[in-house]
Amino acid sequence: MASIPTLSLSNPNNHCTLPPTSLFGTRITLLRATSSSRSLPNTNCRATSATVSFSLPTPKPLSDTPDKTPKWSERAIKSYAMGELEARKLKYPNTGTEAILMGILVEGTSNAAKFLRANGITLLKAREETVELLGKSDLFFFSPEHPPLTEPAQKALDWAIEEKLKSGEGGEINVTHLLLGIWSQEESAGQQILATLGFDDGKAKELSKKIDGDV
Repeated sequence: MASIPTLSLSNPNNHCTLPPTSLFGTRITLLRATSSSRSLPNTNCRATSATVSFSLPTPKPLSDTPDKTPKWSERAIKSYAMGELEARKLKYPNTGTEAILMGILVEGTSNAAKFLRANGITLLKAREETVELLGKSDLFFFSPEHPPLTEPAQKALDWAIEEKLKSGEGGEINVTHLLLGIWSQEESAGQQILATLGFDDGKAKELSKKIDGDV
């Protein structure tokens, strides 16, 4: 299993910073709990708080209504970041649609993730289908720190942006856009895994009715 990126101490106040992700420039800062932090009762775990800040490339501003230019949602960014880590865990050289699908399920709080789970599509099943479809990586292979996107994965993200722009409305490009972007890429690994686990055009249509509800 691929190792998690090494945390580097960025200042004397016990802040650790992960490097930005390859696509979104996501930076994750972890603050170690101090002695003044309230401890959790009846556990041996240390409390850890996490501060996550995002710096995202936004779609080209709409010339007629620049105030309605959509932006990526926080959950969408987290889902992508988790997908990149899933690709590394499986020691894959790229971040594909299957990895982003797993990232959506790892993040877990979006309407898209809840819809998948309600239809029996879980992280464990998605991971098993991924290994079944793509196989296991060589034991001695190590993924790059930020596995580059596959072509279908890039197209899925582009689809998400374009679909939001088509609406002509402001708001966010959310996880539902991401999931439907994966489904739009026929014969991609993510689309095949979704189909194997029971996702179909009918469910995609049902989900699309709630596409702007994931705030």
